[in-house]
Amino acid sequence: MPADSALVSLSPLDGRYAGKLDSLRPQFSEYGLIHRRLQVEIEWLKALAAEPHFAEIPPFSPGTLHVLDSLISDFDPQQAGEVKAIEAVTNHDVKALEYWIKKRLAGNAEVMAVAEFIHFACTSEDINNLAHALMLQTARDETLLPMLDRIVARLRHLAHEFAELPMMSRTHGQPATPTTLGKEMANVVHRLARARAGIARVSLLGKINGAVGNYNAHLAAYPDFDWENLARGFVESLGLEFNPYTIQIEPHDAMSELFDAFARANLILVDLNRDIWGYISLGFFRQKLKAGEIGSSTMPHKVNPIDFENSEGNLGLANALLRHLAEKLPISRWQRDLTDSTVLRNMGVALGYTLLAYDSLLRGLNKLEADAARLHADLDANWELLAEPVQTVMRRYAVANPYEKLKELTRGKRVSRQAMHDFVESLEIPPAAKAELLALTPWDYTGKAAELARRI
Repeated sequence: MPADSALVSLSPLDGRYAGKLDSLRPQFSEYGLIHRRLQVEIEWLKALAAEPHFAEIPPFSPGTLHVLDSLISDFDPQQAGEVKAIEAVTNHDVKALEYWIKKRLAGNAEVMAVAEFIHFACTSEDINNLAHALMLQTARDETLLPMLDRIVARLRHLAHEFAELPMMSRTHGQPATPTTLGKEMANVVHRLARARAGIARVSLLGKINGAVGNYNAHLAAYPDFDWENLARGFVESLGLEFNPYTIQIEPHDAMSELFDAFARANLILVDLNRDIWGYISLGFFRQKLKAGEIGSSTMPHKVNPIDFENSEGNLGLANALLRHLAEKLPISRWQRDLTDSTVLRNMGVALGYTLLAYDSLLRGLNKLEADAARLHADLDANWELLAEPVQTVMRRYAVANPYEKLKELTRGKRVSRQAMHDFVESLEIPPAAKAELLALTPWDYTGKAAELARRI
């Protein structure tokens, strides 16, 4: 492997884009998974020692508690490598960690006296499900949602900045009733706020109830103890929601909800990327130039909307994986099979592409500058847009067949300002109403757009 391993990485997440995803590596790398498993194992040992019912494992001294806590806080990739070396012999990842903990704490007499309570009554999935939930919760709350919030904040800024800047809409790709550029940004802010709440609302579940979810081994050792109550308190102490009904695995329904929630938010951003790409193509937006940057290898004039294209592409990759995770993980054969294990290792890939897409989109949004003259020219070339307000006022004053008359004048045609004014002058409506229509322009006909944009 050469010194620059990024050049030979199979995945672009660990190659070309590695530097943009450093915030996710402590959670979703192999080291991150082992670290979370270690946290669960140590906290479970501490919970057992703190329970008076278990005479065989007395409470730990403050010094030993400090040693146990330091084992978690000081855990590093080199130590994770030591666990992997043991795994190469055991061919079992969680058992390898148990052996490593015992080896690491061999010099602590208190722990060694109760060493068999490490991983006590646990199946591997008792450790893994809690580790996975903690990984997801931390990545969501500390990395992904803050990045999504930055996108929303930037879009809100654009909504306010361009609240009153008129823009011709295009429905079915054709000239349509004017809006403002800010109002179109506000629409996305509102959608994303709702999607963000859906992501944040997902409560991640956990369990620690044995091989098939019934506390069989627990009760064989201590038949008179309320194991379910201890399990509930332990899971909740980790900041997770307790699931009282499981098979060997926690059924992953909450994970499925979370991945689906991210996928829905990502779809909104796919829509945004495509719209902004189109607005750049129409000239509504310019992109700030970056010194030394090249848009095309043969066409020097080009400033390509690459950030929005990169974002759209990575959102597609993210959602392909997120949808698979959401649809596959809740399915397990009988009390458990291993198909979830290999799939779960790709959580970081799905969310890595998501984070990469967010980064590209935010970079693109920060480059945008509106071209007010281009927007105005677009509206000025389409006075037929006023057919809607004119025929609506005609309806108010009971002019016969208003829609049909405007259709004859405007459908499929470009109508000049003069032609529209001549039509209005011919109408038999009150003078005040006629004066208001004659004063109306395509760039004035934006309804509540500016108010709605400023309000978001």
